Amino acid sequence: MLTFVAIPYQVYDLTGSTLFVGLLALAELPPLLVIPFLGGAFADAFDRRRLVWLTELGFLVCSSLLVVNALLPDPQAWALFVLGTAIAAIDGLQRPPLDAMTPRLVERHELTAASALDSFRMNIATVAGPALAGILIAVAGLPVTYGLDVLTFVASLVLLARVRAVPPPPDAERPSLRGIAEGLRYAKSRQELLGTYGVDMVAMFFAMPMALFPAYAERLGGPGVLGLLYAAPSAGALLATVTSGWTGRVHRHGLAVILAAGAWGVGVTGFGLAPNLWLALACLAFAGGADMVSGTFRATIWNTTIPDHLRGRLAGIEQVSYASGPTLGNLRAGTLGSLIGLKASVVSGGLLCVVGVAATALLLPAFRSYDARSWTEPLAEPARAPAG
Repeated sequence: MLTFVAIPYQVYDLTGSTLFVGLLALAELPPLLVIPFLGGAFADAFDRRRLVWLTELGFLVCSSLLVVNALLPDPQAWALFVLGTAIAAIDGLQRPPLDAMTPRLVERHELTAASALDSFRMNIATVAGPALAGILIAVAGLPVTYGLDVLTFVASLVLLARVRAVPPPPDAERPSLRGIAEGLRYAKSRQELLGTYGVDMVAMFFAMPMALFPAYAERLGGPGVLGLLYAAPSAGALLATVTSGWTGRVHRHGLAVILAAGAWGVGVTGFGLAPNLWLALACLAFAGGADMVSGTFRATIWNTTIPDHLRGRLAGIEQVSYASGPTLGNLRAGTLGSLIGLKASVVSGGLLCVVGVAATALLLPAFRSYDARSWTEPLAEPARAPAG
């Protein structure tokens, strides 16, 4: 999250253009659309923990190179585009095995709680990371900000080594185009899954305002405000997480995803209309809480209904929807922000999000009516891996 804030800030600092911040998202798009399918195929064929460890090492290398670039007398914007693209590619390789590990590490009846805990873990980082990044950029500079990120990857590599192995089933297929196609056919056959992908992509494409945060921060107070803008959605998500006990009593998971995604659009619209910083932060926090609720129920649908031998490949498809929506949304927001202004870009996106989510729900009635109590298909879980 330190790098997530620092790279677009540095791009905006070097170029002075929201369009270039949006183009950064465009540069990251090709690997986000392709690499997760490869990562998903690997996740179903190799030890998932080992794949996560190797990709984490890749993140460490990229952050180290960002330190080097920031220390140059004349930092290069093109290097930020190259390293941002590399980070997106590594994320595409890591996310499928990371997501596919969870159902092998906890019992099935604990999966909703595990999803909430995973969101709690993520939101702690996404609250503290941006806020800390804003302070570090303002006080210590970009090299220190990137350098601290390097140290966090060292810590995560040590911790990942202590997680038990998550090997594939003995009869797992080797990665292949045919295997990837099998995962796509399975996803296409189920409206419940298509709905989780489609609703999230629509919501993020139309209502992702983060490419505009550096420009908003410049108007509202500088790098310290930038950290607050990035942290506000995660603060709302964290609040939603710690009060998420009620989610275990909800069985209409599809409808819950739809309502929460629409609420994200409402929150982003409020952010665009907010007359001052604190109301803007409150609207972003509301949007982040709604997105967390959507994510919890989407993850529960995936973890409780997808057979283990397909989890990696389906996680790859989920990664494409999860990552490409915000990336395209940032491109849309940055481009429109430079053409029609910040407020118009944000407000129009929030309203289109609400309309788009409603339209997607109408097109997928099986997703809209999905009830976890009616799901009876066995998951064919493999035997648990031994520790080590």
